[in-house]
Amino acid sequence: MAGSGTAHLRGEKALLSVEDLVVEYPGGPSGAVVQAVSKVSFDVLPGETLGIVGESGCGKSTTGRAVLRLDRLTSGRIGFAGEPIEEADERHMRALRRQMQMIFQDPVASLNPRRTVKDLVVEGLAVAKVPADERAAASATVLAQVGLDGERFADMLPRQLSGGQAQRVAIARALAVGPRLLICDEPVSALDVSVQAQILNLIEDMKATYDLTVVFIAHDLGVVRSVSDNVLVMYLGKVCEYGDAVRVYDRPAHPYTRALLDSVPLTDPDKGFAGPALEGDVPSPLAPPSGCRFRTRCPLAKDRCAEEEPEVREVRPGQFAACHLA
Repeated sequence: MAGSGTAHLRGEKALLSVEDLVVEYPGGPSGAVVQAVSKVSFDVLPGETLGIVGESGCGKSTTGRAVLRLDRLTSGRIGFAGEPIEEADERHMRALRRQMQMIFQDPVASLNPRRTVKDLVVEGLAVAKVPADERAAASATVLAQVGLDGERFADMLPRQLSGGQAQRVAIARALAVGPRLLICDEPVSALDVSVQAQILNLIEDMKATYDLTVVFIAHDLGVVRSVSDNVLVMYLGKVCEYGDAVRVYDRPAHPYTRALLDSVPLTDPDKGFAGPALEGDVPSPLAPPSGCRFRTRCPLAKDRCAEEEPEVREVRPGQFAACHLA
């Protein structure tokens, strides 16, 4: 489960366990601190997909990068397969990252422009000093699995690929090392709508084929719902709501979750257009509001919301929200 100050109900079974994660950055010459992630906690069981959703700047991508220790942790605990890794040295993390792979938002930028596709997808195996003949066989296999013809694409460079093809190469590269955890950071947001469904279906197929556990980060609520077992909603670095995807989407407990859902265009033309429901400027992470961080945009906010920060609590079985009024 998720939330600051609450015990993890599933921690002993979780493949990935994050507790009170804090990531801060210096904000400039004034010495101010950007609170990118503030006491975020969650567990992901083997085989699950956790969707992390929220507006741009809410800290969702920073959370994913911090799990892999690509961004420096200010404080908090991260457990992978029962092992604490928040203080693991770089050599140990390099070995662990073969089991914890990431797919990035910009597929072309994430690929070395000077390497061919056949070499890109087995970069991790090369680092692990796997023999060349085994790498070549793995390259051909994984390219076929992601739907790319090895003869056609093997010698291409990233600049010769479309966005969808480049993302398939990025997925193949992540899968080649045999990971247990796959973190997808906005993997379809840079792609045309017609290609998005293909990549989402590919990720789902690869999840089943490789028995993967997935953390799927996106700002598109429709995409997150289609792929997630559980959903974590973030705002200004904090957890707003967490729970089973169906429960959270059908009966949102936090005003921010409801506002996000109300801002999504309806697909039924007879029901018109829902949104935009979010009003007001997003507060700066350099100076977040006192109390509840969402209160300056919340139509339900009371005096208590300005004075006391809400704790994440269970509002329905398996559904948690950080709201005094939930």
